[in-house]
Amino acid sequence: MKTIKYFIAISAIIVVSSCSDVLDTENLKDKSLETFYKSPTDINEAIAGVYNAIYTTNVHSEEQMAANLMDNMMLGGGGPDDKSAKYVDNFEDPTDDTYYDLWGQSYKGIARANAIIEKTADANFTTYFATPAQAEEFKNQAIGEALFMRAFFYFRLAKFFGGVPLITKIDGVKNGPRATYSETFAQIASDLKLAIETMPAKPFTSIPTSEYGHANKWVAEAYLARVFLFYTGYMTNIEKQATTDLPLVDGSKLTANDVTTHLNDCINNSGYKLASDFRNIWPYSYVNKASGKPILPWAATENLSWIGQDGSTPTFGTGNFESMFVQRFSFGDWGWSNGNIYTNRLCLFNALRDNSLVPFGAGWGWLTVNPKLYNNWSDLDPRKRGSILEVGKADQGTENYVGGFGTHETGYFNKKYTSLQYPTAAGATVGMFVQLYGWKNTDMQLMHAQDFIFMRFADVLLMHSEITQTPAGINAVRTRAGGLPSVGYSIEALKEERLHEFAFEGLHWFDLVRWGDVETAFNDSFPVKNTGTDATYSVKYRPETKALVSIPETEIRLSNGVYVQNPGW
Repeated sequence: MKTIKYFIAISAIIVVSSCSDVLDTENLKDKSLETFYKSPTDINEAIAGVYNAIYTTNVHSEEQMAANLMDNMMLGGGGPDDKSAKYVDNFEDPTDDTYYDLWGQSYKGIARANAIIEKTADANFTTYFATPAQAEEFKNQAIGEALFMRAFFYFRLAKFFGGVPLITKIDGVKNGPRATYSETFAQIASDLKLAIETMPAKPFTSIPTSEYGHANKWVAEAYLARVFLFYTGYMTNIEKQATTDLPLVDGSKLTANDVTTHLNDCINNSGYKLASDFRNIWPYSYVNKASGKPILPWAATENLSWIGQDGSTPTFGTGNFESMFVQRFSFGDWGWSNGNIYTNRLCLFNALRDNSLVPFGAGWGWLTVNPKLYNNWSDLDPRKRGSILEVGKADQGTENYVGGFGTHETGYFNKKYTSLQYPTAAGATVGMFVQLYGWKNTDMQLMHAQDFIFMRFADVLLMHSEITQTPAGINAVRTRAGGLPSVGYSIEALKEERLHEFAFEGLHWFDLVRWGDVETAFNDSFPVKNTGTDATYSVKYRPETKALVSIPETEIRLSNGVYVQNPGW
């Protein structure tokens, strides 16, 4: 049975409701900052609390949802009453607090990470392990993991909000001003660098499946490259302050050569590698095997086999060497507090509106796919149909699709993250993950246990090509895609490869921003259907926002004038 380590109100963990009270603590059951962090169990629970902060109540505060809605390759979609999706898609924030949870949950994670970093350094775990070396390795992994997660949350904040208040100690300043963009990234880079230096260099193949999805040294190296590319690109193309280096807190800088060294280490020593077939990364490649019927004839013909997620069931998961850092998802229940945040709502909101088909189930019809992507993508690339779900196609299981229920209908949906279902032995159509894990609640809103992949090995290879301006990484990804011919390095080839490899994975919006392409990417329009009526879709990006979203007005009010709203909002 798949499990997620939920964190439930352990007193030593710092709870955040806003930046102004980010360091408030509450002593429950005689646990406090003084009595916790003493045993490996304490540390594991505390780390679970850090990861728990990734989940948000408001769906618009999910990083992958927000980034996809703003991307020019995906539209707002939804039904006529789904105005919030269209607002975000159109770079509007009518509530002034659309991203409140993104801000608040990030600071919860940061505060929890701060506590681990400080308290674990003084802890002695030798009595819990066979050797002092094992105890030291455990401590280093815990501190390094917390450093990585603090960097992860600050990076998430910086990508969306720009410079933010930096709180790096338990007793740090709670209501200080926003740091500059460069100061924020210096903290992110310094945390990642120290995480890399602290965490054990254990190959991924030697890490137990119980730690699947957790950060490790190799994940930190990959994220350092992502941060480097985003910062140098943003400063050069958005701020118009050209730079080729990433600053550190101590005043030194990381160069492209420094980051390349880390990428080489990850490529050569991590144990991660590309899946044999791009389509095997996505669970639709499993439905034939799961059902025992040729639901997708092409998947059976081409012998697709899902690489799985975590090895927690005997039927799959032993061959996933590509997923490096993921957000774990499970199921939910309406009787729980926030009972739907642990199910993958990207799959629910992406799925076909008011069409419950096999194997692609119903959802809310958000994030319909821009037809420009489909039309400009070569049919010779298997990733095209491996990423885009076409309606009205018998071999896709969508021949019975009935349109007219949604807005911004283009006939194309995200196939990577969508609702999956198939008949049980008794003939009832039930969600794929519900059947895999034996979950009893079959509610179509709560059944999406597909993990979201934040970092996979293909990105390491493409970032290596981009930083070194060499084609080896591009061509490795192209070869895996289906024997596509090799190309020489150019920024144009790199951009096209990233678009096709990572479509709908929440990366393309940030690529547009850092390359400076965001200012021209939305200068087009095309026909769509709005609840069955012909319409024209057009969105205009507002360059005065500098590709940032609005800081929640609640936080601005609580700061008593310390925070200033981002430009354009």
